[in-house]
Amino acid sequence: MKLHFMKVTPTTAFVPREAADSIPFSSDKLPEILERFSVKPGSVEASAMNQTLKACEDPAAAGERRYCATSLESMVDFATASLGTRDVQVASTEAGAGATAEQVYTVAADAERLAAGKKVACHARPYAYAVFYCHVARSSRAYVVPLVGENGAKVGGVAICHADTSGWNPRHVAFKLLKVKPGTVSICHFLPQDHVVWAPRG
Repeated sequence: MKLHFMKVTPTTAFVPREAADSIPFSSDKLPEILERFSVKPGSVEASAMNQTLKACEDPAAAGERRYCATSLESMVDFATASLGTRDVQVASTEAGAGATAEQVYTVAADAERLAAGKKVACHARPYAYAVFYCHVARSSRAYVVPLVGENGAKVGGVAICHADTSGWNPRHVAFKLLKVKPGTVSICHFLPQDHVVWAPRG
């Protein structure tokens, strides 16, 4: 299969929870936030930050549990509270040298399935510091898949398979690519390098 593993956001660091909690995090405070981080209004970075704030403010779908983590501590708290345990395992895609090129990959060995049950997926969002959009992935399975590229690059790819897509937006890109409708098939995808999956330890 042809894949392209890349980091989708610039590398930014977490700030401590106390600092994160003291910084405004809402779209109506955007001018103040941009000034605080010396980001030029109207710039590409400012637009990306505004989109992140808007996404975090969008109302959750019925039955959905989600959260924008602005610190590592808050991400840990959300994940463990959602899973109902602090005994968890964390997985993210690990790509070796040469893996950033788009190329054909082969599955090199059996995939390792993470523990059954609900998962918490956290997706990095562009912002002045590390922000992760986290949500509970119900009716899903997660795997770590060993892959080898044409150029010899090795990747431990984290894949998630969503069994129930009936509540997804019908305009989701996955339905367009696969030419299917919500709720008709399971949809599986690999996660970029800077996304994280939390699961109960098996």
